[in-house]
Amino acid sequence: MVPETVKLHLIDILERNREWVVLFFCLPASWIFSLLLRVKANFRRLTRDKRSHDSIVKEIQAKVQEWNKLPASERRLLCTSRPNWLSLSTTFFQKHLHHQVALPLYDILDLDEEAMTVRVEPMVTIGDITEYLIPKGYSLAVTIELTDATLGGLAFGTGMSTHSHKAGLYHETIVSYEVVLSDGSLVTATQYNEHSDLYKALPWSHGSLAFLVALTIKIVKIKPFIRIKYIPVTGQKKYCDMIREFSGANEAKPNVHPDYVEATIFSKDRAVVMIGDYSDYDDKTTVNYCSRWYKPWFYKHVESFLNKGECEELIPMRDYLLRHNRAIFWVVEDMLTFGNNPIFRWLFGWLLPPKPAFLKFTTTPGVRAYTFTKQVFQDIVLPLVKLEDQIEISTQLFEKFPLLVYPCKIIDHGPSSGQLPRPNAQYLVPGTDYAMYNDLGIYGVPGKVKDKKWYNPVQAMREMEKFTRDCGGYSFLYADIFMTRDEFEVMFDLGLYERVRRTYKAEGAFPHLYDKVKPELDVFAIGEECAIKE
Repeated sequence: MVPETVKLHLIDILERNREWVVLFFCLPASWIFSLLLRVKANFRRLTRDKRSHDSIVKEIQAKVQEWNKLPASERRLLCTSRPNWLSLSTTFFQKHLHHQVALPLYDILDLDEEAMTVRVEPMVTIGDITEYLIPKGYSLAVTIELTDATLGGLAFGTGMSTHSHKAGLYHETIVSYEVVLSDGSLVTATQYNEHSDLYKALPWSHGSLAFLVALTIKIVKIKPFIRIKYIPVTGQKKYCDMIREFSGANEAKPNVHPDYVEATIFSKDRAVVMIGDYSDYDDKTTVNYCSRWYKPWFYKHVESFLNKGECEELIPMRDYLLRHNRAIFWVVEDMLTFGNNPIFRWLFGWLLPPKPAFLKFTTTPGVRAYTFTKQVFQDIVLPLVKLEDQIEISTQLFEKFPLLVYPCKIIDHGPSSGQLPRPNAQYLVPGTDYAMYNDLGIYGVPGKVKDKKWYNPVQAMREMEKFTRDCGGYSFLYADIFMTRDEFEVMFDLGLYERVRRTYKAEGAFPHLYDKVKPELDVFAIGEECAIKE
């Protein structure tokens, strides 16, 4: 065993020299790791036999049926065999305690241009689907910005984009789910068939109800470019009002609101609001290939307009959709403060971003416990009318800028419609069945940590979660949660979920949602330890 004093000394050395560790070890190793994963993926595609999707699904069914034949005392709860480090979730679910089933499903199955849908297997990534759809003139209605996110992971989790003020959350764009249940049967759940209850409960279920083997998703017709306008704004009320106006939070004008709306908030009083529309090429407007390795990180490019003033440019569609991938929004800046330097970008920008899978792959329990107290990575869905309050409490608790804001339509589907509570009637856009919420993205190292002040991550996040519950909002569950189970069941409506678990015999077969998403760490013990150190 390494003495505690030695471990603390090593941690101190690594923290003080973190940038050099990232530059000379993490980036090259991550790039090699990413290359190996790409080689493996290409090899898998080349060597995959001619078996149909259906035959692979039958094998998955057979494995689940074999599990059912085990003595009850030997039947551990089911989960996929996909390694934790391949997931973008910040938690490390204890798969070694579960019965793991492989889901080797990586293909795009069908594009239906008449129905405007695409049918895919769950392990298809955002990188895969954008490469496939955009040259054909289409895009998913909701495309998050990270290439490694899987469409199946988003289906059972969630996602939103800068088009979500029109399309809603990711699950609103899913037409059908094809799932293998705990008894090995295969069912297709849609909004209108006999499995409509399952269809409503699968979003936000995080693999706690069934195994996903295919899904059909809506697509939208696009143009080659996004014409984006950057609007720098001084004054909190002014930029908050502008976001609400552009997104349609005040009144519904579907044909008037821009196709894409977002804001990056750089301080309590300064932000850049961005609106974008599909566009063809225009030789009078600058084209910005913002995702190329040598280009400024997108949020730094956005920040420059605080001084430059309002500006308009064209961004190729795929570049725009993946604009935050290189810097993982602004998380990479906390790893490499010089990462946006032009010299660094030209020499080493092609190594970015550090592969999230590699970062998780190399995270030991000790490192996980340490970093848990030093950084925040949260997406929180809150009523857009409360945006000023969101910024205020986030600033008090985390002292972290920039903040990301994406407006998002939350539709009232009536009672017993899934894990998301119905939006409060006071938030509904007049004359509609939806309210305008927003994603508040808080990423990176809190200011208190950077300034070496006392910081209790558990206390801070529990206060943020209470604010979220009081507003009728909810936390994205890919990130660490700090709630007790009772608090969790206040934030989320589990009535339908629990009924579906019983109806489809998920109880005793799959872990409960709360158990699936809660951190593997004892967050309350960490909070108490931080409080003692105050």
